[in-house]
Amino acid sequence: MYPLSGAAAYDRAITLFSPEGKLYQVEYATKAADMGTLGLGIVYKDGVLLAADKRVTSRLVVGGSVEKLFQVDRHIGVVASGIVGDSRALVEYARDVAERYRFTYGEPIPVHYLAREVAKLKQIYTQYGGIRPFGVVMLIGGFYERPRLFETVPSGALMEYKAEAIGFGKKEAVEIFEKEYKEDMKLEEAVELAVKALRVGIPEGEELTVERIAMAYVDSEMELKEVDKKLIERYLG
Repeated sequence: MYPLSGAAAYDRAITLFSPEGKLYQVEYATKAADMGTLGLGIVYKDGVLLAADKRVTSRLVVGGSVEKLFQVDRHIGVVASGIVGDSRALVEYARDVAERYRFTYGEPIPVHYLAREVAKLKQIYTQYGGIRPFGVVMLIGGFYERPRLFETVPSGALMEYKAEAIGFGKKEAVEIFEKEYKEDMKLEEAVELAVKALRVGIPEGEELTVERIAMAYVDSEMELKEVDKKLIERYLG
């Protein structure tokens, strides 16, 4: 029996680095996350907007059962792309962290603290045999003193953004942000930009409708609220 060579020699376990310095299982998890439908976050003047494409692949699926945008705490939301089961597991973990923080300190958890804890868990799952990385990328957005938006990836890396996209169509959506994003945008302008970015993740032959969009925002009231569907429809025409 011949020994494995090339990538096959290093992708059997999460703990093995390849000669090129790669962890192949982490790269595979990232690819799984990139296959999800498009999600995005935008920090505007007074808050942060989160949006996602809730694409339903069959007319037999109940639309309300498709989860892409989650509430973690009263003032924090999450958009996820990748393996749905992994998303739910991480959201439940984030909710537990937020609840313990509130119980311990008697105040809401800071957005950066929660994002860091989720990233730490993801990183732990890249270090030990017998487990695999989480195949999900998450945007964590909320308001604590000011609006903030973070991205966590399967490797455990954590970055803060003014605007970011995840999932299928990410590259094209980010190009739109780089051209049109403004820090002093109002909520209405952020919604318009989000709708424009979501369009690039729609497969050819399909239509972006208000029913397939999940969109919510958090501002200084520190409460995650759904965006009025009439406002979304205004920019779908």
